[in-house]
Amino acid sequence: MNDELIQIKNDAENIQQKTAGTVISLYPGIELCYLTFSANSFSVHHKAMPHIIQINHCKAGQIVWEMKSGNRIYLNPGDFSLHTMKACTDSMFTFPSGIYQGLSIYIDLQEVSEHPPELLKGSNIFETILPEKFCRNDSPVFLAGNEQTERIFSAFFNQPESLKLPYQKIKTLELLLYLSKTELTSSQQLSEYKTEQIRIIREIHDQLTWHMEQRITIEELSRKYLINPTTLKNAFKSIYGTSIAAHIKEHRMEQAAKMLKETDKSIAEIARAVGYDSQSKFTAAFKTYFKVLPKEYRKK
Repeated sequence: MNDELIQIKNDAENIQQKTAGTVISLYPGIELCYLTFSANSFSVHHKAMPHIIQINHCKAGQIVWEMKSGNRIYLNPGDFSLHTMKACTDSMFTFPSGIYQGLSIYIDLQEVSEHPPELLKGSNIFETILPEKFCRNDSPVFLAGNEQTERIFSAFFNQPESLKLPYQKIKTLELLLYLSKTELTSSQQLSEYKTEQIRIIREIHDQLTWHMEQRITIEELSRKYLINPTTLKNAFKSIYGTSIAAHIKEHRMEQAAKMLKETDKSIAEIARAVGYDSQSKFTAAFKTYFKVLPKEYRKK
């Protein structure tokens, strides 16, 4: 399997400005690769390999998988996916932030079934659980991260050199055990979004960021753009990585900081310009965000 993965990685390197990491053999039939991309997009073209399952975890940045149906899946930090390497042939991946950091685990079901890790012998993880639960009909599964998966994936990074391989081996087994007992529910799985839904969410985003002096509720946006409030909140978080409130607050604070540096407007005027009708509320929010009062920020 290693030769196939190295070829795929080399193909990616020819497109990427920067790809960090090498293919690391953990067990017979199980390999790991760390990826750091500095690019806007790339296409994947390789032969269909239904016997190899790929697990992708997004650590930083964002990756968008454009499905053959035209729909899109957004993987944000903490999210992960499972699919056979038949599902990802002729796919397009884009990186809205221009960077991406994560890891991929490759599992050759044929090889690992013959020589499973000692602790997983007799578990049927490779024979039935992984292929039937997560890769039925070669359909990909996209999952939202949680506290338990974050603990598992975070341990793959920033370990002392002498302990890297033991952590990689142990955490891979822990991840497989977690997946084997996980019951897939609709609340865990990430949604696919149609082009029209994405267009509406981006239009809403532009309205909110271009008119920060206004306070518009989710219910008002829902009525104006004819989109269900829950769909609006979930789609916005998938596309932009944070909730509407957190994302717009970040824009408000960054705009306020820019105005403090580049204009002579009073703090009260700046507060109103970024959507605060109370200077005291703005000052409290600014200090929470920047750890310094607006007046002190301007002096610096």
